Amino acid sequence: MHLADGKSPVDYLCYIKTKILCICAGIVLVFLLLILSISVGAVSIPPGEVLFTLLGHNVSSKWDTIIWNIRLPQALTAVVAGIGLSVAGVAMQSILRNPLGSPFTLGISNAGAFGAAMSVIILGSGQMHSTAANAVTINNPYTTTIMAFIFCMIATGIILMISHIRGASPEVMVLTGVALSSLFTAGTMFLQYFASDTQLAAVVFWTFGDVSRANWPELGLMTVLVTLSTTYFLANRWNYNAIDAGNETAKGLGVNVERVRIIGMTVSALITAVIVAFLGVIGFVGLVCPHMVRRIIGDDQRFLIPGSCVMGGILLLASDTVARLIVAPYVLPVAVLTAFMGAPAFIYLIIRGYRR
Repeated sequence: MHLADGKSPVDYLCYIKTKILCICAGIVLVFLLLILSISVGAVSIPPGEVLFTLLGHNVSSKWDTIIWNIRLPQALTAVVAGIGLSVAGVAMQSILRNPLGSPFTLGISNAGAFGAAMSVIILGSGQMHSTAANAVTINNPYTTTIMAFIFCMIATGIILMISHIRGASPEVMVLTGVALSSLFTAGTMFLQYFASDTQLAAVVFWTFGDVSRANWPELGLMTVLVTLSTTYFLANRWNYNAIDAGNETAKGLGVNVERVRIIGMTVSALITAVIVAFLGVIGFVGLVCPHMVRRIIGDDQRFLIPGSCVMGGILLLASDTVARLIVAPYVLPVAVLTAFMGAPAFIYLIIRGYRR
């Protein structure tokens, strides 16, 4: 960009304004989806009454209970988890310079699920129930999260070690992720084999991934972590832009590529560990959302990171709302719907990309 008389060109300002408007439109859509998600369900509540209740008005004690104790924490959990998984995905894709980078495709989600399952089954950090409404209650979330984080970091360390091998291609890293995913899935199956019938049913149900199982304290912990992590990624947006241009170019610009890569992967693994520990495995959000946003506002990390956050919130909140309605009165785990939606959407994006 060349400055004319010390001012930015009009075309550049219009270019930036368009991206900012797209992100703002996405934030408005998230808010509208939040109201819609709270209003629909087994008990329908008019959207206007939902808005009045959220503003502090006492419309109905029954609706107050449904909104504040059930639907609002579930909807906010979907938004926060979508933001966390999406920002972890966009960071991994930039750090590894691999368009297939995401917590799910690199095996990090399955590693976290294995660590959490080990904590629940062996260390007894979770209380098992045989009811579908509350299959697992995590009575020691810190132990579960730490175990999930440890195994996420083990998977991340292996991937980083492979990425340092001279000549390692993106395909090699993705195949390493596939191998790790199979390894930790086998470990989870090993634990399930020795579990009791009630534990087996509960753990299988838990690994589906469902945003309805988080309560207010768990939502608060996820919100704090996702906010701090997103702030860190936004603060390093220029470093990621430099890495996107190549490691040598980034080093020439003064970026400590190794340090940025290790810290970024650590923060991404931490987000994944906490979300997996509380909600189970939710795939494709971290992979698909950054690619969808790239089609709209491009690769500039200044806008790609916040745009991916907004898209992650939209996708997971919309998926959770549809999952509650599509086979009512039964409620599908949101991970089932994201897998059904994510795989065809990603194939479409790949085909469209090759045609260009």
